[in-house]
Parts: sequence; C-alpha cells; structure tokens
Amino acid sequence: MPSQTACAFCAIVAGGEGHVVLDDEGCMAFLDHRPVFPGHCLLIPKPHFETLTDLPPDRVLPFFANAQSLAAAVEAAMGAEGTFVAINNRVSQSVPHLHVHVVPRKKKDGLRGFFWPRLRYGSAEEMGDTQARIREALKRRRS
Repeated sequence: MPSQTACAFCAIVAGGEGHVVLDDEGCMAFLDHRPVFPGHCLLIPKPHFETLTDLPPDRVLPFFANAQSLAAAVEAAMGAEGTFVAINNRVSQSVPHLHVHVVPRKKKDGLRGFFWPRLRYGSAEEMGDTQARIREALKRRRS
C-alpha cells in the first residue's frame, strides 16, 4: 500500500488541491481532473483503502449511500438523463486508492460503454465449479 503522502487522493484529503463536492466524516468526492464529461466526480473513502475488497464492512453502507447521493446530485446538477457509476479494482485503476466514478450521461452522448469479449463456459460442470468457488469465497469472507 502506498504511503498516504505518495497517494494523490490522500493528498487531496489532507487539504491538497481538488474541487471537492462532498466532504463528510468518512468520504470525500471531487471533480475528476480529466473527466469523461463535465461533472464527472470521484468518490473516495478518506482513509486509504486500495480496492473495494479492502474497504471494511462497516464502511460499505455509508460509502455507497454517498455514491447514491452523489449520483443523484450529479444527474440533477448537470441536467443529465442518468449516470454511469463504476469502480476499477487494480486493473485500469490509475490511482491505487478506492474510488467510484460518477459520470453524468445523456442519450447519444457518444460514450459507447465497454466492449468486453463474451465467452461461454466449456461445460455445465465448469459453470457449476465456478459457481461453487465464488460461493465458497463469499462464505470465507463473511466468516
């Protein structure tokens, strides 16, 4: 985990430069300096957690309650028809500090979304094995 002084988002929390739109006890949101569209915000937990899986369970609800409020606010403030809300965990995560992107959207705004390759499972057994592995990982995480 990078030190808080080396993390760009921790620097904003510490009072560095950032166009803050939300600041409460546990979270901060600010405008992305390279927005997809104007109004694109980043919501972060104030303490440094690298990914969603690092966020302690007692912080999940307040964090996502803020994401919900921010999505509504961005939509209203920007006259948007909706929002795109996303998190990258490690892959494509340009700053290794958990952050939720909230991007205002309008129909025909030119954003094409993600072009993910779609694959099929090799067999029903492979699909069942995958299901069991994920369920087991969830069970371990909850214990």
